[in-house]
Amino acid sequence: MKKINFAIVGATGAVGRKVLEILNEQKDFLPIEDIKLLASDKSAGTKLYFNSKELTVERADSESFNDVDIAIFCAGSDVSIKLAPEAVKKGTIVIDNSSAFRMQKEVPLIIPEVNPDEIKKHKGIIANPNCSTIQMVVALKPIYDLAGIKRIIASTFQSVSGTGIEAVEELKNQSAQIISGQEVECKVYPYQIAFNVLPHIDEFDEMGNTKEELKLINETKKILNDWDINITATAVRVPVIIGHSESVYIETVEKTTVAEVREALSKAPGVIIYDKPSQKQYPLPIDVAGKNEVFVGRIREDISVENGLNLWIVADNLRKGAAYNALQISKYIVENNLV
Repeated sequence: MKKINFAIVGATGAVGRKVLEILNEQKDFLPIEDIKLLASDKSAGTKLYFNSKELTVERADSESFNDVDIAIFCAGSDVSIKLAPEAVKKGTIVIDNSSAFRMQKEVPLIIPEVNPDEIKKHKGIIANPNCSTIQMVVALKPIYDLAGIKRIIASTFQSVSGTGIEAVEELKNQSAQIISGQEVECKVYPYQIAFNVLPHIDEFDEMGNTKEELKLINETKKILNDWDINITATAVRVPVIIGHSESVYIETVEKTTVAEVREALSKAPGVIIYDKPSQKQYPLPIDVAGKNEVFVGRIREDISVENGLNLWIVADNLRKGAAYNALQISKYIVENNLV
């Protein structure tokens, strides 16, 4: 494979650091000739390591992308809107982790296990879906192909690392404050997150839905290229450091059985079935942290309605939900000589 010049924008954030961590773990994942670590003025100068070599994080600006083949953006929508088009002008393929471009018609929204061929249609920018969308659709696509899906009801239980490093520290600090009898400080979230759950992720719209819930709904339809699926969602922040969990109810178009669903999932790329209730085996966020696959358990029929199924879906939100998915897209680009 052709060696590439690679960049990580937002290299000091939770997802940017995870991209670098995965590349250090799997040294042959991408044929990298040179790598740039980019961030804001505040984080420029930070020292990070790639292949045991110390690198200095540089300030990200429009001139950062000269001779960069692929750049993964992990710095938020404002940065992506400002710098991604500038990078494309320099000939860089941008894989963007923010929500800035996901629903733009000309921008492919990619999960490599689901719709990799859409990558070839890119015009410089490829969008990484929302973390909760990625893990749900990876698990549902085999069922969609097996029997069709007409309805989805999703309840997500999302870890604080989805908000960022500051939220992880807030959970740790609040937990210590509560245990030691101190007053709890809330800076990142509007209410205490330690020993609590918040049915509120991102901003509310006039109908009472949050942006996070709407992302899950709209992105799922776009990725599956099926705008007729009826989807509703409730997104909840929980006091977990890494790993999003989802309780997902679906109604299939055609009748299928749990055995057929298990068979389809067992053959699906990126999916691991962990489902032996009699032995208390089901996916837990503490068990999937650090793993790149999507874990599925509690697979069962809904006895109250025809064609209803329930699933419990868990994944590491920083890896498969963000960094690893973006790296898989990068690998597809290189392997298919698209750069």
